[in-house]
Amino acid sequence: MTPQPKFVLFSLLLLFSMAPAAWAEETTGTDGETGEESNVTDYIAMEPAFVTHVGTPGGKLTYLKAAVTLRASRQTTRPAITAHMPRLRHELVMLFGEQTDTETLTTMDGQQALREEAKSRINAVLEEQQTGEAVTGVLFTEFVVQK
Repeated sequence: MTPQPKFVLFSLLLLFSMAPAAWAEETTGTDGETGEESNVTDYIAMEPAFVTHVGTPGGKLTYLKAAVTLRASRQTTRPAITAHMPRLRHELVMLFGEQTDTETLTTMDGQQALREEAKSRINAVLEEQQTGEAVTGVLFTEFVVQK
């Protein structure tokens, strides 16, 4: 006995009507937003590089140049970063200018601590502005301390 053509057609239509829901489930990220991939990595360069003086007041003039790139894990973070870029740059200029121990800045531990503090300040601004976004990392793609 062969299946009726109407039954086969109905079965195919039913199958294809369910497919979009199944595809949406596959692309649902850990945050539950449909179409948002959970393993997104977006690198956002803060252009131009930061150049400021560091060290103790009245001491030998020392300069810091840092090219900074922010790492985000959601596609929706970039617009929030772009919208608040002037404030975020201000926070980093202030942070870099506060550095008085130039010897620590030249060590890996010192640079790691500076990256963590930069991430903390950036995320504090994003939270204060109620963006619902956060950066997952701050990368120094260029870091020079000139004494």
